[in-house]
Amino acid sequence: MDLVEKIHRLKKEKNAVILAHNYQLPEVQDIADYVGDSLGLSIQASKTNADIIVFCGVYFMAETAKILSPEKMVLIPDRKAGCPMKDDEIIFVPDQYLAHYISTKVGRDFILWKGYCPTHVKMLPEDIALQRTLHKDAEVIVHPECPAGITSIADKVLSTEGMCNYIKASKAREFIIGTEIGIIHRLQKENPGKLFYPLSERATCPNMKRTTLEKVLWSLEELGFEVTVPPDIMNKARTCLQRMIDYKP
Repeated sequence: MDLVEKIHRLKKEKNAVILAHNYQLPEVQDIADYVGDSLGLSIQASKTNADIIVFCGVYFMAETAKILSPEKMVLIPDRKAGCPMKDDEIIFVPDQYLAHYISTKVGRDFILWKGYCPTHVKMLPEDIALQRTLHKDAEVIVHPECPAGITSIADKVLSTEGMCNYIKASKAREFIIGTEIGIIHRLQKENPGKLFYPLSERATCPNMKRTTLEKVLWSLEELGFEVTVPPDIMNKARTCLQRMIDYKP
C-alpha cells in the first residue's frame, strides 16, 4: 500500500478531514479534502462532522482551525512550520504591506506593525516588467501582501481564494501570478485550458513546503502534533474571528 492509499485509509478510519493551504506541495494538495486559504479552510472544517482536522499549513492557521472547532482534535504534520509574521505578544499582527493596501481602500490610517511576508517581499517591480515582456497577453495578478511598488502596477490585487475565483470566471487565457508559486498547481488543475506564469521563481515559502506526504501519514498514525490553544485566549479570539466571518462589505 503506497503513501496515498495509507493516508486515505487512516483518514476514513479516524474520521479525519485534511486541509491544505494553496501554497502546499502539489502532492499534499492532491490528497487534501479541501484546498484554499487559511480562514476559508478553518471555516470549511468547522462545518464538517470530522473528529480530527489535519491542517497542512503553518501553525497559526491550525490554531485558527482549533478556535473555530474547539471540540475537534487539530493536528499539524510539522510543528516547525511557523510564520515569521506571527508575534506571540500581540493579539493581531498585520503584514505591513497588506495593512497599507487595505488602508488605501478603506481610507483609514493604521498603526503598522513592521512585519512582512518574506515570500511576497521577494517580488520586485522589475519582475513584472520582465514577465509582461515575455507574456504580452497575460494579466498580472498579485497578492495584497506584496509591497506597494508591486500592487500599484498590477492588473488585479487579490487574496489566494480571490485569485482562484477570478481566474475561473475570467475569459482571459494567460495569467502572471504574484504570490507563492504553490498556488499554480491548483490553478492549473481547476483551469486546464489556461496558462500560468510565476511572477518570480523566488516566491517560495520554506515553511509551507515543510509538509510532506510522509508527515501527513505519520500525523494520522500517531495523532501528532496536536494543536491546542488556551481556553481564555480561544474564547476571545473566536469573537474576533466570528466578526470577520460575519462581516459583509
